[in-house]
Amino acid sequence: MARNVLGGELQSYSTDPLTGFYRTGCCDTGAEDVGVHTVCAQMTAEFLAFSAEHGNDLSTPRPEFGFAGLEPGDRWCVCADRWVEAFEAGAAPPVVLEATHASMLDWVDLADLRRHAQQ
Repeated sequence: MARNVLGGELQSYSTDPLTGFYRTGCCDTGAEDVGVHTVCAQMTAEFLAFSAEHGNDLSTPRPEFGFAGLEPGDRWCVCADRWVEAFEAGAAPPVVLEATHASMLDWVDLADLRRHAQQ
């Protein structure tokens, strides 16, 4: 059973849009997930712009991949390193701690995640 950053069972995050590396609605990870899609985040305009500026346009629909594009308010499993980059730049989106994979603690302190917890 996968664990979250609080030590409990990893919770499902979003099924509309369907998120997660494995497209299960959960920010679970494994050996195939080289991007480490472990942060459950609620998209903001600031983060979407930051991500696009850094080479990952999450707003533009990509129908060939079954991706409708994200808008502010959508929930999505974000790559650990991108969230940390955004955090360091002051553009990190809010996170759902119960749905953020425990491996994220290898990238950032729980205190920093708590400061960005979705209200």
